[in-house]
Amino acid sequence: MSFSDQIPFVPPSLIENPEPRCPCLLLLDTSGSMNGRPITALNDGLRTFREELTGDAMASQRVEVAMMTFGPVNVLSDFETADLFQPPTLHAGGDTPMGAAIMQGLDMLETRKAIYKQAGVAYYRPWVFLITDGAPTDNYAAATERVRQGDSPERKAFSFFAVGVEGADMGKLGQICSPNRPPLKLQGLSFRELFTWLSSSLGGVARSQPGQLVALPPPSGWSAV
Repeated sequence: MSFSDQIPFVPPSLIENPEPRCPCLLLLDTSGSMNGRPITALNDGLRTFREELTGDAMASQRVEVAMMTFGPVNVLSDFETADLFQPPTLHAGGDTPMGAAIMQGLDMLETRKAIYKQAGVAYYRPWVFLITDGAPTDNYAAATERVRQGDSPERKAFSFFAVGVEGADMGKLGQICSPNRPPLKLQGLSFRELFTWLSSSLGGVARSQPGQLVALPPPSGWSAV
Protein backbone atom coordinates (compact mmCIF):
# COMPACT_ATOMS: atom_id res chain seq x y z
CA MET A 1 0.00 0.00 0.00
CA SER A 2 1.42 3.41 -0.95
CA PHE A 3 1.17 6.57 1.14
CA SER A 4 -1.58 7.88 -1.17
CA ASP A 5 -3.84 4.93 -0.21
CA GLN A 6 -3.70 5.74 3.48
CA ILE A 7 -5.71 8.26 5.48
CA PRO A 8 -3.17 10.41 7.33
CA PHE A 9 -3.35 10.29 11.12
CA VAL A 10 -2.84 13.71 12.68
CA PRO A 11 -0.50 13.33 15.69
CA PRO A 12 -1.31 15.36 18.84
CA SER A 13 1.96 17.28 18.44
CA LEU A 14 0.61 19.06 15.36
CA ILE A 15 -2.53 20.07 17.25
CA GLU A 16 -0.64 21.23 20.35
CA ASN A 17 1.99 23.06 18.31
CA PRO A 18 0.39 24.48 15.13
CA GLU A 19 3.54 26.41 14.09
CA PRO A 20 4.49 26.07 10.39
CA ARG A 21 6.86 23.14 9.86
CA CYS A 22 10.17 22.93 8.04
CA PRO A 23 10.75 19.20 7.44
CA CYS A 24 14.33 17.95 7.00
CA LEU A 25 15.03 14.35 6.03
CA LEU A 26 18.54 13.04 6.69
CA LEU A 27 19.62 10.15 4.45
CA LEU A 28 22.89 8.88 5.92
CA ASP A 29 25.26 6.32 4.43
CA THR A 30 26.34 3.88 7.14
CA SER A 31 27.87 1.28 4.82
CA GLY A 32 31.01 -0.60 5.85
CA SER A 33 33.36 1.93 4.25
CA MET A 34 32.17 4.55 6.77
CA ASN A 35 33.65 2.51 9.65
CA GLY A 36 36.23 4.13 11.94
CA ARG A 37 36.86 7.87 11.89
CA PRO A 38 34.10 8.74 9.37
CA ILE A 39 31.24 7.24 11.41
CA THR A 40 32.66 8.74 14.63
CA ALA A 41 32.83 12.19 13.02
CA LEU A 42 29.30 11.78 11.64
CA ASN A 43 27.97 10.94 15.12
CA ASP A 44 29.72 14.01 16.55
CA GLY A 45 28.20 16.14 13.80
CA LEU A 46 24.68 14.88 14.51
CA ARG A 47 25.03 15.79 18.19
CA THR A 48 26.17 19.27 17.16
CA PHE A 49 23.16 19.51 14.83
CA ARG A 50 20.74 18.77 17.64
CA GLU A 51 22.44 21.15 20.10
CA GLU A 52 22.36 24.06 17.67
CA LEU A 53 18.78 23.47 16.53
CA THR A 54 17.47 23.21 20.10
CA GLY A 55 19.40 26.38 20.98
CA ASP A 56 17.23 28.28 18.48
CA ALA A 57 13.77 28.72 20.02
CA MET A 58 11.98 29.18 16.71
CA ALA A 59 13.81 26.34 14.94
CA SER A 60 13.20 23.92 17.81
CA GLN A 61 9.43 24.32 17.32
CA ARG A 62 9.30 24.56 13.52
CA VAL A 63 12.07 22.34 12.14
CA GLU A 64 11.13 18.66 11.98
CA VAL A 65 13.87 16.07 11.51
CA ALA A 66 13.60 12.49 10.26
CA MET A 67 16.60 10.19 9.91
CA MET A 68 17.15 7.19 7.68
CA THR A 69 20.35 5.19 7.24
CA PHE A 70 21.53 2.85 4.50
CA GLY A 71 22.52 0.00 4.25
CA PRO A 72 20.43 -1.69 4.82
CA VAL A 73 17.69 0.94 4.60
CA ASN A 74 16.57 1.67 8.15
CA VAL A 75 14.23 4.41 9.43
CA LEU A 76 15.76 5.51 12.74
CA SER A 77 13.30 8.32 13.46
CA ASP A 78 10.19 9.66 11.76
CA PHE A 79 9.55 13.39 11.52
CA GLU A 80 9.57 15.12 14.92
CA THR A 81 10.35 18.64 16.06
CA ALA A 82 13.97 19.44 16.80
CA ASP A 83 13.34 19.65 20.55
CA LEU A 84 12.34 15.95 20.49
CA PHE A 85 14.99 14.74 18.05
CA GLN A 86 17.54 12.44 19.72
CA PRO A 87 20.15 11.16 17.25
CA PRO A 88 21.20 7.60 18.08
CA THR A 89 24.80 6.43 17.81
CA LEU A 90 25.33 5.12 14.29
CA HIS A 91 27.36 2.03 13.43
CA ALA A 92 28.82 1.20 10.03
CA GLY A 93 28.24 -1.99 8.05
CA GLY A 94 26.65 -3.32 4.88
CA ASP A 95 26.42 -2.05 1.32
CA THR A 96 25.03 1.19 -0.16
CA PRO A 97 21.38 0.83 -1.33
CA MET A 98 21.11 4.55 -2.03
CA GLY A 99 18.37 4.25 -4.64
CA ALA A 100 16.05 2.38 -2.25
CA ALA A 101 16.82 4.85 0.56
CA ILE A 102 15.93 7.84 -1.60
CA MET A 103 12.68 6.25 -2.78
CA GLN A 104 11.55 5.26 0.73
CA GLY A 105 12.64 8.62 2.14
CA LEU A 106 10.63 10.56 -0.43
CA ASP A 107 7.61 8.38 0.36
CA MET A 108 8.03 9.32 4.05
CA LEU A 109 8.17 12.97 3.06
CA GLU A 110 5.00 12.77 0.97
CA THR A 111 3.20 11.09 3.86
CA ARG A 112 4.31 13.86 6.22
CA LYS A 113 3.15 16.58 3.83
CA ALA A 114 -0.26 14.88 3.62
CA ILE A 115 -0.44 14.91 7.43
CA TYR A 116 0.39 18.65 7.52
CA LYS A 117 -2.43 19.30 5.05
CA GLN A 118 -4.85 17.14 7.04
CA ALA A 119 -3.95 19.11 10.19
CA GLY A 120 -4.15 22.49 8.45
CA VAL A 121 -0.50 23.20 9.32
CA ALA A 122 1.53 25.28 6.85
CA TYR A 123 4.95 24.01 5.84
CA TYR A 124 8.09 25.21 4.12
CA ARG A 125 9.68 23.54 1.12
CA PRO A 126 11.13 20.33 2.61
CA TRP A 127 14.86 19.58 2.67
CA VAL A 128 16.36 16.19 1.84
CA PHE A 129 20.01 15.91 2.91
CA LEU A 130 21.99 12.90 1.70
CA ILE A 131 25.53 12.08 2.90
CA THR A 132 27.57 9.26 1.34
CA ASP A 133 31.16 8.15 0.91
CA GLY A 134 30.47 5.77 -1.97
CA ALA A 135 28.14 5.01 -4.85
CA PRO A 136 24.78 3.24 -5.09
CA THR A 137 25.01 -0.56 -5.02
CA ASP A 138 21.40 -0.86 -6.23
CA ASN A 139 19.48 0.48 -9.20
CA TYR A 140 19.01 4.22 -8.75
CA ALA A 141 17.33 5.18 -12.05
CA ALA A 142 13.86 5.64 -10.49
CA ALA A 143 15.35 7.62 -7.59
CA THR A 144 17.20 9.89 -10.02
CA GLU A 145 14.05 10.62 -11.99
CA ARG A 146 12.08 11.34 -8.82
CA VAL A 147 14.74 13.68 -7.40
CA ARG A 148 15.09 15.60 -10.64
CA GLN A 149 11.34 15.98 -11.03
CA GLY A 150 10.75 16.98 -7.41
CA ASP A 151 13.71 19.36 -7.05
CA SER A 152 12.95 21.32 -10.18
CA PRO A 153 12.13 25.03 -10.65
CA GLU A 154 8.68 23.98 -11.84
CA ARG A 155 7.60 21.64 -9.02
CA LYS A 156 9.68 22.74 -6.01
CA ALA A 157 8.38 19.70 -4.08
CA PHE A 158 11.59 19.60 -2.01
CA SER A 159 15.22 20.71 -2.03
CA PHE A 160 17.64 17.79 -2.45
CA PHE A 161 21.20 18.27 -1.18
CA ALA A 162 23.92 15.63 -1.61
CA VAL A 163 27.28 15.70 0.17
CA GLY A 164 30.11 13.38 -0.83
CA VAL A 165 32.59 12.25 1.80
CA GLU A 166 36.07 11.26 0.61
CA GLY A 167 35.68 8.22 -1.64
CA ALA A 168 32.21 9.20 -2.89
CA ASP A 169 31.47 8.85 -6.58
CA MET A 170 30.73 12.51 -7.32
CA GLY A 171 29.85 11.66 -10.91
CA LYS A 172 26.99 9.38 -9.88
CA LEU A 173 25.85 11.86 -7.22
CA GLY A 174 25.77 14.49 -9.95
CA GLN A 175 23.54 12.22 -12.04
CA ILE A 176 21.08 11.90 -9.17
CA CYS A 177 20.96 15.57 -8.14
CA SER A 178 19.09 18.33 -9.90
CA PRO A 179 21.34 20.24 -12.34
CA ASN A 180 20.45 23.36 -10.35
CA ARG A 181 21.76 21.84 -7.09
CA PRO A 182 24.95 19.84 -7.81
CA PRO A 183 26.52 17.72 -5.06
CA LEU A 184 29.09 19.20 -2.71
CA LYS A 185 32.25 17.47 -1.52
CA LEU A 186 32.99 17.40 2.19
CA GLN A 187 36.37 18.77 3.21
CA GLY A 188 38.03 15.97 5.16
CA LEU A 189 35.69 14.91 7.96
CA SER A 190 34.22 18.36 8.66
CA PHE A 191 30.85 16.98 9.78
CA ARG A 192 30.56 19.40 12.70
CA GLU A 193 30.98 22.39 10.37
CA LEU A 194 28.55 20.83 7.90
CA PHE A 195 25.84 20.35 10.51
CA THR A 196 26.45 23.82 11.95
CA TRP A 197 25.78 25.18 8.45
CA LEU A 198 22.68 23.00 8.12
CA SER A 199 21.21 24.06 11.47
CA SER A 200 21.94 27.73 10.72
CA SER A 201 20.32 27.44 7.29
CA LEU A 202 17.22 25.69 8.66
CA GLY A 203 16.98 28.27 11.44
CA GLY A 204 16.95 31.03 8.83
CA VAL A 205 14.16 29.28 6.95
CA ALA A 206 12.17 28.73 10.17
CA ARG A 207 12.26 32.46 10.94
CA SER A 208 10.82 33.32 7.53
CA GLN A 209 7.30 32.95 6.15
CA PRO A 210 6.40 29.77 4.22
CA GLY A 211 7.06 30.38 0.53
CA GLN A 212 9.48 33.25 1.21
CA LEU A 213 12.84 33.03 -0.59
CA VAL A 214 15.67 32.73 1.95
CA ALA A 215 19.33 33.25 1.02
CA LEU A 216 21.45 30.43 2.42
CA PRO A 217 24.91 31.08 3.89
CA PRO A 218 27.78 29.87 1.68
CA PRO A 219 29.05 26.36 2.55
CA SER A 220 32.43 27.69 3.60
CA GLY A 221 34.47 25.81 6.20
CA TRP A 222 33.18 22.37 5.26
CA SER A 223 32.86 22.12 1.49
CA ALA A 224 35.97 21.41 -0.60
CA VAL A 225 36.15 23.37 -3.84
